[in-house]
Amino acid sequence: MNQLHIRVSGKVQGVGYRYYAQMKAIQYGITGWVRNMDNGDVELIAVGHPDHLQQFIETLREGNPFSKVTNVEIKAMEETQPFPSFKIKY
Repeated sequence: MNQLHIRVSGKVQGVGYRYYAQMKAIQYGITGWVRNMDNGDVELIAVGHPDHLQQFIETLREGNPFSKVTNVEIKAMEETQPFPSFKIKY
């Protein structure tokens, strides 16, 4: 299992992007969370198998029909902490 810290920039708030990310995470068996940031970006912690994480990142880059992703920043994290599911944080 790998754990990634992901930051998505662009038109990703107010367009259902967090819900989209949650649906895709569930689809790929990814656990962790997603939340809006004060600067307009969306932040995620994603835990899963490398292949599934790669597929998940591809869908994050695409975004949903209402979003416009301009940048995806990915950092691998040393520690992996278990999450029971993938949640939207408010």
